[in-house]
Amino acid sequence: MSRYERGDDGRFGRGGFNGGNRYTTGSFMDGSLAKPRWETLKLEPFPKNFYTEKNVVQDRPLSLDSEFYAANNIMIRGQNVPRPMLTFSETNFPTNILTKLGASFQKPSVIQSVSWPIALSGLDMVGVAQTGSGKTLSFVLPGAVHITHQKSRGAGEGPIMLVLAPTRELAQQVQAVVDDYCRDAGISSACIYGGAPKGPQLLQLSRGVDVIIATPGRLIDYMKMGNIQLRRCTYLVLDEADRMLDMGFEPQITQIVDHIRPDRQTLMYSATWPDDVRSLAEKYLKGYVFVNVGSLQLAANHNIKQIVEIVPEYNKKTRLLYLLRDITADGNDPKTLIFVEMKKKADELSVWLRSQGWMAVAMHGDKGQYERNRILNDFRMGKSPVLVATDVAARGLDVDDIKFVINFDYPNSSEDYVHRIGRTGRCNRKGTAYTFFNESNAKSAKDLVQVLREANQPVSQELLNMALNSSGASKTRGRYGYSQSGGSFNGRKRPHSSFQHDSRSAETIKGVDSTIRPPQEAMVPLEAVASARLLEFRAWKRSGKRAITNTRI
Repeated sequence: MSRYERGDDGRFGRGGFNGGNRYTTGSFMDGSLAKPRWETLKLEPFPKNFYTEKNVVQDRPLSLDSEFYAANNIMIRGQNVPRPMLTFSETNFPTNILTKLGASFQKPSVIQSVSWPIALSGLDMVGVAQTGSGKTLSFVLPGAVHITHQKSRGAGEGPIMLVLAPTRELAQQVQAVVDDYCRDAGISSACIYGGAPKGPQLLQLSRGVDVIIATPGRLIDYMKMGNIQLRRCTYLVLDEADRMLDMGFEPQITQIVDHIRPDRQTLMYSATWPDDVRSLAEKYLKGYVFVNVGSLQLAANHNIKQIVEIVPEYNKKTRLLYLLRDITADGNDPKTLIFVEMKKKADELSVWLRSQGWMAVAMHGDKGQYERNRILNDFRMGKSPVLVATDVAARGLDVDDIKFVINFDYPNSSEDYVHRIGRTGRCNRKGTAYTFFNESNAKSAKDLVQVLREANQPVSQELLNMALNSSGASKTRGRYGYSQSGGSFNGRKRPHSSFQHDSRSAETIKGVDSTIRPPQEAMVPLEAVASARLLEFRAWKRSGKRAITNTRI
């Protein structure tokens, strides 16, 4: 009888992360990671199919499934794919989990509806969906069911479930979800990442855990030290696989996956589906189901209103001040995330904003883990509602109620642009993204126009002119399907072979009326702003945000 049925906590016997390394050709203690000879080992079978379709799903007309796929732009490829779960009552999760879900959400997200029955059936799966779509719960909850059906681990053993994530922020956020939904079932977890002391992490690992959420580099370190062995791992998740490849983690992923038994269940999630992500799936997943929600093109969340302003470099600070004034005109302090290119600029801009009366903080890769946690907590709690960050926060930051994103500096690629603005408009909320763009970014104009048009957003004549006059290759990486001249998605290959369901016609980019937007109000350099006006502005900020003047810079 499984722990899922018994309800015990799995605290049995001895095992150990420091136990014998009997399934490899060499020792971890010498710093090497010899690949196990799986063909010579007799592996104990383990269960991974726990799904029984409920009568309410069986009795539902197939036409409703088709309507669901079409309405949400879903494409599925695979054999024997189970039908989607459209309501929480159609799931197989324990009552305590259903209670938590019902308290936070009205129904499953689209990716959850499709992913849950696939994952619970023990199938390998690739899920391609935009950021903020609920992907974390789509693999955490089936993972919890998987763990509770396995043979109880010994003290010091584990993990049964391994989640690889590209950044420490994302790893921490996944662990928060695991703890929130799985602790009551006696499931323990550890989050390991670089930039933090090893002592507390090693102490937690020595006790044994059911789930490890890790960045690849730190996990490799512990594997080489002999502190982690993956012989019990049967449920593997590669979260934000495209980002991990972007960051150069493919060699580490290969080393890690080579040390997990080949008959494991593997789930892979990505925001994009370029050739290298597809190759990774073909290499490590077996007979997988492919699920795509939305466009296979680089696409922004359609819940986000995108506003691109042509702002000269010297005028950015001035425009930022008055933009912040506008978005707080109702007396509220909505959470606002400002992206800049350089770490030094993040610190300088946050200090300058504080001098202007705004409660701003900065976050970037040089901040220590304790400081990063403090800054993020202040931002989440609204104590510091303005966060200035480099791209280190673009993928890792998970704060549901960010209302505004401001790209003070345009990123190096349109892919990074999409992920930056994806910090707002999460969980079906609405959000707004402002972007300062100028001639220094002109080579990215074509790709930006494509992203705006795909999301049916207005495109100014100024931006169109930049796109037309751009002569060189885009900064966007070719691996995302753009031509070297920028702006074309023709290079992206569609998934091969036929799909079980494809609700879409041929991929097209919607045309948008590119009429000229109302011209921006005249702006002057910050140096030309009278000091009295700045003092007036700061006094207005301190006095409850009463209107100071109708004159704008």
